[in-house]
Amino acid sequence: MRSVLALLALALMALSVWHLESDRAGLQIGPLAVEGGTPATLYLREGAGRAPVVVIAHGFAGSRQLMEPFALTLAQAGYVVASFDFAGHGRNPRPMTGDLRSVTGTTQVLMDEAGRVARAALAHPRADGRLAYLGHSMASDIVVRQAQREPLADAVVAVSMFSGSASADAPRNLLIIAGAWETRLAAEAVRAVRQIDPTAEAGDITGDPATGPARRAVIAPHVEHVGVLYSATSLQAARDWLDATFGQQSAGRLPTRGGWIVLLLVATVALGWPLARALPAGDGAGEGLSTRTFLLAALAPAVVVPLLLWPFDIRLLPVLVADYLAVHLGLYGLITLALLARSGGLRAQFPSRVWWIAGGVALFGIAVVGGVLDRYVASFVPHPGRLAVIAGLALGAVPFMVGDAVLTGGGRGRLWRVVMARGAFLASLLTAVALNFEALFFLVIILPVIVLFFLLFGMMAGWVGRRTGLPAAAGLGLGLVLAWALGVTFPMFDAGLPG
Repeated sequence: MRSVLALLALALMALSVWHLESDRAGLQIGPLAVEGGTPATLYLREGAGRAPVVVIAHGFAGSRQLMEPFALTLAQAGYVVASFDFAGHGRNPRPMTGDLRSVTGTTQVLMDEAGRVARAALAHPRADGRLAYLGHSMASDIVVRQAQREPLADAVVAVSMFSGSASADAPRNLLIIAGAWETRLAAEAVRAVRQIDPTAEAGDITGDPATGPARRAVIAPHVEHVGVLYSATSLQAARDWLDATFGQQSAGRLPTRGGWIVLLLVATVALGWPLARALPAGDGAGEGLSTRTFLLAALAPAVVVPLLLWPFDIRLLPVLVADYLAVHLGLYGLITLALLARSGGLRAQFPSRVWWIAGGVALFGIAVVGGVLDRYVASFVPHPGRLAVIAGLALGAVPFMVGDAVLTGGGRGRLWRVVMARGAFLASLLTAVALNFEALFFLVIILPVIVLFFLLFGMMAGWVGRRTGLPAAAGLGLGLVLAWALGVTFPMFDAGLPG
């Protein structure tokens, strides 16, 4: 059974990769040199002539990889496409700077960076001098504003837009795309169109994109803030809007990659089961926490940690709120482990083999699962400046994950215990945000990453714990994976550098 499942997982991974790579067929994809060293990628269709440039910008905590469905769609349509990592994001070694809440602060810094990418792409021999921007979430405001500065843009596609700078006639041609489950942003999309026509509804085109000004709001069905980037409705609408603006006609298959990426991730995680079954069998250690001990160890840190840290302004790492999260994780884990140790819950959890098992878990999570994520979802390979951040986060993430693994019985615990333990931790983070919203509101944005981590890697922890009888082995390995995942996701920020 182990061999059959391993072969099936590998076959599904190969099938998914083949489909995902086929979206790149016929394209030249390579680096674009940008003033200031901004990492950027240029997408060109082989054999196509000169064409308008489309600059694609990601949202907060995103990267070029997350925007690739749009990049591939528009490059296959013949456009000259440039996608890049903003300062502080992805592979960009330069941290974000300026005042995050001021248009003349960080917003201006990011606008300048988008402008430099646009000028670099417009200098390419295949560029015909015309320009469009496409931006998601945070970048929607950036591109709406930058489109009204030199070099002026002919069109803007704003995905999940929140921007107070769009007016009835600027930018010239504006398409707003929102997911149906982004209710507030979907309403904002329709409101922006009604600046020209008060009776307009989603799907209506006001004005003529060929002459401008023109507006359209498109609501992609059954998707939210990230799913909107993979929606066929979103991709089709963006391509049609730019075609109408530039007088082109595009056809061909849309790279609807979301389903294949999900299948690839599921198959990759599933490969962990036969690998876990190959580990040496344990004797069932890690079972048997009393209900009283479990409830105390699960709930006490959730109440205590936010209150203990509330008075302190924690600034240890050059990354937005990661320093607070590292301390929160570490203190939470240490309290959990202290309570478990007092009751004997850590007995026999650290024999010599625990260390190489933990190393194997970390290697699989970072190199295999992380390699898939880096290629098809979001940046997972850190630049050297992020290594210190990952190390700092590991000091907190490792004790937290060890405590979580032992608390939930290494896959042997009842479902209500797993839900309570992890729900209590998420509640502790939300409590910390509520106590100091101004300083910690970015934690709300990162919560989906933590939830996704529990979903993707929670099963793997259970497989390792049940097989080896050593929940701590899974906790140690996955603590390193969690530190790595958070360390490459949080935007780098240095308020001390000049903007």
